[in-house]
Amino acid sequence: HKITINQMNPLLQKFNTKYNSAPFNEIKEEHYLPAFKELIEKTKKEIDEIANNPEEATFKNTIEALAYSGEQLDAVSSIFFNLNSAETNDEIQKIAQEVSPILSEFSSQISQNEALFARIKKVFDEKENYSLNEEQQMLLNETYKGFVRNGALLNDEDKKKLEKINMDLSIKSLQFGQNVLAETNNYFKHITNKEDLAGIPEAILAQYAEEAKERNLEGYVITLQYPSYVPFITYCENRKLRKELALENGKKAFKNNEFDNQNLIKEIISLKQQKAEILGYKTYADYVLEERMAKSPAKVFEFLNEL
Repeated sequence: HKITINQMNPLLQKFNTKYNSAPFNEIKEEHYLPAFKELIEKTKKEIDEIANNPEEATFKNTIEALAYSGEQLDAVSSIFFNLNSAETNDEIQKIAQEVSPILSEFSSQISQNEALFARIKKVFDEKENYSLNEEQQMLLNETYKGFVRNGALLNDEDKKKLEKINMDLSIKSLQFGQNVLAETNNYFKHITNKEDLAGIPEAILAQYAEEAKERNLEGYVITLQYPSYVPFITYCENRKLRKELALENGKKAFKNNEFDNQNLIKEIISLKQQKAEILGYKTYADYVLEERMAKSPAKVFEFLNEL
């Protein structure tokens, strides 16, 4: 029965489309969870084969093999989480809440796989023995650094703490985004007097009229969705209305209602600080900026002050 279901699941087949793009017309919501579970198991096997390879670790059988592992899982994750951001619904959000902690746990299992990291470290420590081109050197450095930044050098106790923090962060960050999305979708401004919309191009007015029609309303409707909100705030000559919408946009998930993020953001910040400290950084900003052009919080402030 399982095989039959999987054979019918487009996410578990090779995409038979031009440019190997996602066949959205064939994908149904019930396909996602089985696909994630199946592909996580498949990727686990790939990782185990790399970690437990009896041959001595080399760039090809370890670093390169790891880079190619989980390709189908990555593709399905991209499809699903893009959809969750751009065209979500209650069912997709429910799947996201179930699948995010599973993916977080799986990610921790990979980054804390000692046999796998030992092979990566061996190749990294002996990189002078390999004639690697620039891209291969970059892949090796980024692979090693990625594992270290995800706790590969921590003791067992700290690894467990970090895994729990990452799990909590994945759930809370997802909830944060879903609250903002719900607030964005719940608000609209209904305007019947066209003079209130002076300055707005005709094409945008037609868009606002269409939005009103979809809601069975006369006149115009502006929402906090960016294609609606940004032209309004850019072109509308009515300062009072611009202020009203700007404040509504800024107050999303900050209204002491069921979608409130005030406590959630404190919890997220606290978890991020704990994560940074376990990994040996002063703050989460130091941890994140190490990988960015600015490199440090001091540089960011210097840059902002110059601006």
